[in-house]
Amino acid sequence: MSDEGRALVTDREREIISGDANVSDNYEYKVKSVVRTRIRNRLGDDVEFLEEHFPEAYDLVVDEVCDDGG
Repeated sequence: MSDEGRALVTDREREIISGDANVSDNYEYKVKSVVRTRIRNRLGDDVEFLEEHFPEAYDLVVDEVCDDGG
């Protein structure tokens, strides 16, 4: 894992989801399910928390997620 840790997915989850890891289809599905659940159950709460308690970090999240690429 990188020195900074993870945001939404670990380095191993990236390998599995991208198809770079030699794992079963069932295990890949399980990893994808874990990531989906993490997003559904925690991401919104974390963003709201940051907005209230750490606005600078909240602004970084908004900039990253809402970047239109232009």
